[in-house]
Amino acid sequence: MEKYQQLLDKKIRRIILDALKEDCATQDLTNRFLLPKAQTAQGKIIAKEAGVLCGVSIAKAVFLEMDPKIKAQVLKKDGEMVLPKEEVLTVLGRSSQILSAERTALNFLQHLSGVASLTRKFVEAVKGTKAKIFDTRKTIPGLRELQKYAVRCGGGFNHRMNLSEMVMVKDNHLFLIKSKKNKLRHLKFKCGKGMVLVIEAKTLEEVEAALEARADIILLDNMEIPLLKKAIHFIRSKSLEDAKNFKPLIEVSGGINLKNVRAVAQVGVDRISIGQLTHSAKALDFSLEMGRIF
Repeated sequence: MEKYQQLLDKKIRRIILDALKEDCATQDLTNRFLLPKAQTAQGKIIAKEAGVLCGVSIAKAVFLEMDPKIKAQVLKKDGEMVLPKEEVLTVLGRSSQILSAERTALNFLQHLSGVASLTRKFVEAVKGTKAKIFDTRKTIPGLRELQKYAVRCGGGFNHRMNLSEMVMVKDNHLFLIKSKKNKLRHLKFKCGKGMVLVIEAKTLEEVEAALEARADIILLDNMEIPLLKKAIHFIRSKSLEDAKNFKPLIEVSGGINLKNVRAVAQVGVDRISIGQLTHSAKALDFSLEMGRIF
């Protein structure tokens, strides 16, 4: 676990350094020509709207990578609710360095808080049902670890991090293979013990094939509520008939939004995976306000 954490920390640091490099933060012409090099000032990052905070430690790290002498204090924790005008981070150091890191720090904070806030809305929408909200791999290239962390801060759960974590048979796989039922039946054996097998289904026929393949998770994709109910009833009834009491988890994806997610959850699904959490979350608004000059 410690090695993994160290690796993760290195990856996140690389993301931060790449973002600062992208912005040419060390070559800020405005600051070079306008601000006294030795000027010291204090700034504070303030929320401009309500939401779930995420990325405040990343924002702090951005300032410290820009200048290790900057003193940054986190005032709110990731996962906590923030209100308009609430301070989440203060920084004290050379004003030129603070301003050069400003946009990069805010970009991380606004995006990740947006993901966490949207996730929390979906989690609240299904409260009282057994359904759990999951993300997908529909992430911004290079930011997956951070986006999936934001989903967790919002109360959601992570689907597979990458292609090596589980076997997941989707519609394009099914299109490309011949003798589908036969291939799927042998897939569980090939996976071996401990490997999770997920099979996507769009029709009742595909649901039956997934059951015969002993999929650990059956992913019902883009089904309207009436068909969804039939599919779930079919899966549950077959599970009751199974001699080994085989009972796969039922996951739903496709076309899920805040208006219909509760209706989907109430049908009795175990998991709802939503790409929107990471590919379409609106940024939560924050600003950096400079205060006292020393």
